[in-house]
Amino acid sequence: MLPKKTRYAIKALMVLYPTFESKRPMRISDIAENEHIPKKFLEAILLDMRKIGIVNSKMGAQGGYYLSKHPNEIFLSQVIRFTGGPIALVPCVSLNFYEKCEECADETTCGFRDVMREVRDASLHILSNTSLADLIKRERNLENKKKSD
Repeated sequence: MLPKKTRYAIKALMVLYPTFESKRPMRISDIAENEHIPKKFLEAILLDMRKIGIVNSKMGAQGGYYLSKHPNEIFLSQVIRFTGGPIALVPCVSLNFYEKCEECADETTCGFRDVMREVRDASLHILSNTSLADLIKRERNLENKKKSD
């Protein structure tokens, strides 16, 4: 399950999507209120996103946050890893957060571990190839489909 920090980060990035081209920042208080995200938590998330170059900020009355990286270059896998940790469901198959399995005698012959590696690889493939722009496009397609039904 994704932590709230990750879900809020993705929501905030989706809201900031139009700011990439306009470079007109959005205020944290507006994002927090509209998306029902605790303001202090959102501030911390956006500061973290700024550290890795996904967003930038402007100070002052017209200040706020905006996307600094093209939406086609922001992938779900990097947001998840940065805000929530591993993609893998179990630590013994994690690429970046590996931990030895306590339950099995031999990881190399563990059938469950082998299945979890396949799940990790499939998840990683999808998340590494799905950008913020793709996510927005999917959402718009789903909204259009709902309207036409």
